[in-house]
Amino acid sequence: MNPMNTTATPRIRTLIAEDEPLASEALADWVAQLPQLELLASCADGLSALEQIRSLRPELVFMDINMPGLSGLQVLRALAEDGAGGPAPRVIFTTAYNEHAITAFELHAADYLLKPFSQERFNEAVGHALQRGTAAETGGSTQALEAAAKPDSSPMTRLLVRDQGKIFPIQVDTVEYLRSDIKYTAVASGGRQYLVNLPITAFEQRLDPSRFIKLQRSCIVNLDFVVSMTPDENSQLIVQMQDGSRFTANRDVSKKLREQSI
Repeated sequence: MNPMNTTATPRIRTLIAEDEPLASEALADWVAQLPQLELLASCADGLSALEQIRSLRPELVFMDINMPGLSGLQVLRALAEDGAGGPAPRVIFTTAYNEHAITAFELHAADYLLKPFSQERFNEAVGHALQRGTAAETGGSTQALEAAAKPDSSPMTRLLVRDQGKIFPIQVDTVEYLRSDIKYTAVASGGRQYLVNLPITAFEQRLDPSRFIKLQRSCIVNLDFVVSMTPDENSQLIVQMQDGSRFTANRDVSKKLREQSI
């Protein structure tokens, strides 16, 4: 007997939490096609997902955000709060809504699949999740983020953003606004939003101050894409963007903008 074959490589214990039957079946089929994954169970609501995760201890979870009972975000928060013991599963969110992306990554999601997504994008997300686990154990991901976020005094004219396995160059002049949480920034350009694995502070010092203005700690807008600014009952300006988004400027910024108006 060949000793190389006596020890099988352990497979990644996987769970699916998805309330749409067709989507759940597609995910199960794709999981079955990846030899490194082992499907433990499929759930159709948030409460069942929370119970199964606590009971079965999967290492990888594909989870819809909008589910009956509990949302995927609520499930992940509950797991973080109860500290059920052992390492937390790596979670890949599957959803038709992109507005939850910032919150998902704030909760340390491994990836965020926006429906409809291809099998190629699914496989890429699995790769991200497995790499994330290795990097987290070695500290490599934190070091990479810190290195990427080091201050750079050169003017920023172009961004390279990654989306669905491709890299897109975006001219900074076409960026409509940036909004972020602590570590991740959503960059809006050309009617789309791209999630970048950098804090907003990595951008603000390199943007043209005559064009870009920081309305608040988590939001920078390009004045070229501002439709109007309207004071609210607290005299803070509500900034209306061309794509319909609305942001509130803090008191200091609102005062400066009013002073600059003719």
